[in-house]
Amino acid sequence: MNAITNVSRRGFLTAAGGLVLGVVLPERSKLEAQQFGGGVLPGAPAAIKPSAYIHIGTDDSVTFLITKSELGQGPMTSLSQILADELDCDWSKVRTEFAPVDTTLYGPVQGVVGSMSIRTLWSPLRRVGATGRAMLIDAAAQKWGVDKSQCRTENGFVINTSTNDRLSYGSLTDAAANLPVPANIQPKDPSQFKLIATPVKRLDTRAKASGRTQFGIDSRQPGMVYAVVERCPVFGGKVVSFDATKAKAVPGVKDVIQISSGVAVIADNTWSAMQGRRALVVKWDEGPSATVDSAGISKMLAELNQQAGVNARKDGAGADALTSGAKTLEAVYEAPFLSHATMEPMNCTADVKADGCDVWASTQMQTPSRDTAAQITGLPKDKVRVHTQFVGGGFGRRARTDFVSEAVEISKAIGTPVKVTWSREDDMQHDWYRPAASVKLRAALDADGWPTAYAADIACQPFPMVEKLSRTAVQGFDDLRYKIPNMQIDYHMASTHVPVSYWRSVGHSQNGFFIESFIDEMAAASGKDPVEFRRRLLADTPRMLGVLNLAAEKAGWGKPLPAGRFRGVSAINNVGSFNAQVVEISINRGKLKVHRVVCAVDCGHHVNPMILRQQIEGGMVYGLAAALKGEITINRGRVQQANFDTYDVLRIDEMPQVEVHIVASTEAPGGIGEAATPGIAPAVANAVFAATGKRIRKLPIRAADLA
Repeated sequence: MNAITNVSRRGFLTAAGGLVLGVVLPERSKLEAQQFGGGVLPGAPAAIKPSAYIHIGTDDSVTFLITKSELGQGPMTSLSQILADELDCDWSKVRTEFAPVDTTLYGPVQGVVGSMSIRTLWSPLRRVGATGRAMLIDAAAQKWGVDKSQCRTENGFVINTSTNDRLSYGSLTDAAANLPVPANIQPKDPSQFKLIATPVKRLDTRAKASGRTQFGIDSRQPGMVYAVVERCPVFGGKVVSFDATKAKAVPGVKDVIQISSGVAVIADNTWSAMQGRRALVVKWDEGPSATVDSAGISKMLAELNQQAGVNARKDGAGADALTSGAKTLEAVYEAPFLSHATMEPMNCTADVKADGCDVWASTQMQTPSRDTAAQITGLPKDKVRVHTQFVGGGFGRRARTDFVSEAVEISKAIGTPVKVTWSREDDMQHDWYRPAASVKLRAALDADGWPTAYAADIACQPFPMVEKLSRTAVQGFDDLRYKIPNMQIDYHMASTHVPVSYWRSVGHSQNGFFIESFIDEMAAASGKDPVEFRRRLLADTPRMLGVLNLAAEKAGWGKPLPAGRFRGVSAINNVGSFNAQVVEISINRGKLKVHRVVCAVDCGHHVNPMILRQQIEGGMVYGLAAALKGEITINRGRVQQANFDTYDVLRIDEMPQVEVHIVASTEAPGGIGEAATPGIAPAVANAVFAATGKRIRKLPIRAADLA
């Protein structure tokens, strides 16, 4: 990691003078390649290019170009903390901007999924900050005519330790920019951190609270018109014909055109466009999927699990060892399609001209958004500019580019800037959903009740599309940490007309429920305490065992509870982090109440404990809403849910008390935005068993399951 380079100027800098630093990110490339299905990412450059830039201005400001999206998970603050700590700059002088899309500078795929922000930029940003600090020290030493060992840095100044003279970073940047870049500069020892692991206030809070933050839906461009799109209610359906007479009669409606995804109504404002869409008459060819329903999909998944699958993992004798146990168990679990239900519905503003295209979007994936626009317009990729906006919730939904393609296609057709806005109903019924899944689980226990064999047959629609084995579909199973000598995991590819994609914590979101619920079943069958059962099976996984023990201790596991209260537990590793949860519930007249959740998390080195707690709480609540309420159902090929009245989320009075306990660790940072989502459903389901003796094997949890 000595490939750090300074360049004289960049087009995005308007300040005169200063020091510009970049750093290559091989760790990022490897991690993100794994996240996107393994192997080399498409379009990867032949040589590694600089891919993160920081400008230290002559006015002492430090401008950091963020290559990630800010979805509310806090990378704008946390990544800046990493840089500022190593640079030893004045935190109050740190500024941020979203970086432009440039594969030669930032790598083949610019964006964020899989809780990758801190994981991929931790080491590179520390090195670039440390290198910048070293160059500023060298520049000061030369000005003073002293050895650099006589200099130290503090809060944006280089200090002469002999004379206490001080030179600001801003006064040194021009000189430092002309120095050779030192190689192999070592970052700080963690004991020297001043900002890292400190709960500094978020950089984006004030602007958000005052309404100054620019989300995608806030975009306004000169001469802009507004559009909404009428899409076929059945996925894959096509327009046969449409009558726009009544739509065009609505005041403010300017035009009605057909595009790839349906029929677009263009108007002077969004309300007029929506009113015009209501008056639009469209005849659809709904295709063969118009007869599909949820019951049929569920039946198909269950049948797949009875067939031969593709092996994803085999330890020892695999499933053959199931016959040798003193006791065997078998259970089938099921999870439904889920919507992302982001608070900011999908939207995009595009301005297509003959010589270029500008896109303003709340997107998780800047590079694919640019590539989509280039493909539609026929323009070279370097003529497409993506202006990354703040994101009002992503959860994986904004990793897709369908909302971008609609805006670009309409703007190209009409020759003016256009903002396409999705209604809540559009967003709910034309999502890329968390796939429905079914798993058949089997286990064999020895005479003492300890597992000797374990097998899972997983039926799930793949994403990204693969020919045989979907790694996202088997997440959590393929690296199961419980020590069982014989294990076999098989995958069964499902196919439906329902579009599916990443959902917060991806395959772990359903597989965590399957795995941790069945572990509890095994513990009950062996007559053992669920925590003690896990402890023995996790003896060789100290970090997982550590969070399990911490959560159990803080929750008072084994101690008496008030009458009517019951506990459940789960322990999950995903996105490079380990998370255990203990919940307390009550059931009163068929109504389940989650009173308390104790979360323990080991995410390696952490940057901002306040943001970490926020993300653990948010991820847990997102998973709890899905466990108790979340379900997308299909009838006549159509999504039946349309808004929060039919796809409910957790309400304020349903919010449990949440305690987050962070394990101090020197391990490499893991992700945090998705770490807590998978563990809450099984913890609650296991508590329901403790309360009722009934197993929850299908989500969401219903009143009938509690009787």
